[in-house]
Amino acid sequence: MVSVMKVEKAPLESYADIGGLDAQIQEIKEAVELPLTHPELYEDIGIKPPKGVILYGEPGTGKTLLAKAVANSTSATFLRVVGSELIQKYLGDGPKLVRELFRVADDLSPSIVFIDEIDAVGTKRYDAHSGGEREIQRTMLELLNQLDGFDSRGDVKVILATNRIESLDPALLRPGRIDRKIEFPLPDIKTRRRIFQIHTSRMTLADDVNLEEFVMTKDEFSGADIKAICTEAGLLALRERRMKVRHFTS
Repeated sequence: MVSVMKVEKAPLESYADIGGLDAQIQEIKEAVELPLTHPELYEDIGIKPPKGVILYGEPGTGKTLLAKAVANSTSATFLRVVGSELIQKYLGDGPKLVRELFRVADDLSPSIVFIDEIDAVGTKRYDAHSGGEREIQRTMLELLNQLDGFDSRGDVKVILATNRIESLDPALLRPGRIDRKIEFPLPDIKTRRRIFQIHTSRMTLADDVNLEEFVMTKDEFSGADIKAICTEAGLLALRERRMKVRHFTS
């Protein structure tokens, strides 16, 4: 059952690997990093830190990267599971896996539970007409129980991610469960420039390469798109046995 979890002890990705997203980094520091590293700050001011946050926005905009970066900055164990992996074949296995996920998180604390594509199990509840739909609802209810059952002052934090926040059950997002919503827009010009700089920083670029053409384009590139463009340019240079990278194409 635990095989669907990907466990990393302090991922290698850091805030320095992120282009832009300054506001998002600040928010996740306040909601996840500070409660794990300096819980006394919240006690001194007399408030409870958030139990968890949800990251939402277009695919490829840095949600997973930021979740890993905050785990790196806190030296927390990073437990990642994709929402669809919580949907199990046999009755009762989905809720059981959710319980096991949080048990492992507690055993390996300080830890961050990252559930990507949460919309696979967290969509709005309607009348269930099949056994599979009822099993998804039971898995969702168990997730709500787990979120209700642990102390926000503890050293387990939850990060959810979705491309479709409008489809999620409001019960999942209510205060006391997921207290902070952080939006990830497609990168603007300044952010695109920074992402290109990060991904080309170790490349030897040909003199005639003009990355500003991509930075200023009206095409809506995500951070993942930009990484793919840079990787493809590097592969073309290898194929042509060139020492300098030249061919950047969208």
